[in-house]
Amino acid sequence: MTSLGIFGGTFDPPHLAHLILAAEAQAQLGLEKVLWVLTPNPPHKQGVQISSLEVRLEMMRSALDDDPFFALSRVDIDRPPPHYAVDTLHELAIQHPEAALIYLMGGDSLRDLPTWHRPQAFVASCDGIAVLLRPGPSPDLVRLEQDLPGLQSKVEFIRAPMMEISSSLIRQRVKAGRPVRYFLPPSVYKIVEAERLYRN
Repeated sequence: MTSLGIFGGTFDPPHLAHLILAAEAQAQLGLEKVLWVLTPNPPHKQGVQISSLEVRLEMMRSALDDDPFFALSRVDIDRPPPHYAVDTLHELAIQHPEAALIYLMGGDSLRDLPTWHRPQAFVASCDGIAVLLRPGPSPDLVRLEQDLPGLQSKVEFIRAPMMEISSSLIRQRVKAGRPVRYFLPPSVYKIVEAERLYRN
């Protein structure tokens, strides 16, 4: 059975840490591909200003351009909201019935998992959960297992270079007039500059 990594997010903008973490997950887990799921309107970010879907799509396509292990998925773009991860997995299981679905997330998302929409169903829908560790303490899997039975056996930690780069940090730096050129793939940086993103 082939394995697909599922990497969901707003990707506003997609940056070097996203790419490095996804590449490490692909290599360490032997994934056939990593599907990048661009979420148009994340339920947990209602009221937050997000760049247009068209601009984010352009940035994603340019960021993933020539990597044979990466592919952009339109699974959330082509269906009506709300876009919850558990429903995304259900749709991807229909699209890829022969593949094991490995959901990629950061340690902060794992800690928050009990607050997600239908978290137990989400855990049941995953064949595995690859947790990309970031700076800070590791999530307490024993405590999380109490809230979400079956979680611990599905979690695998991915080790990658610790990069304290986030989309929110990039947006803050642009707004403050600080440099971000080397936080981003060159093609994405050109789009940020051309579209004058994150200035306000």
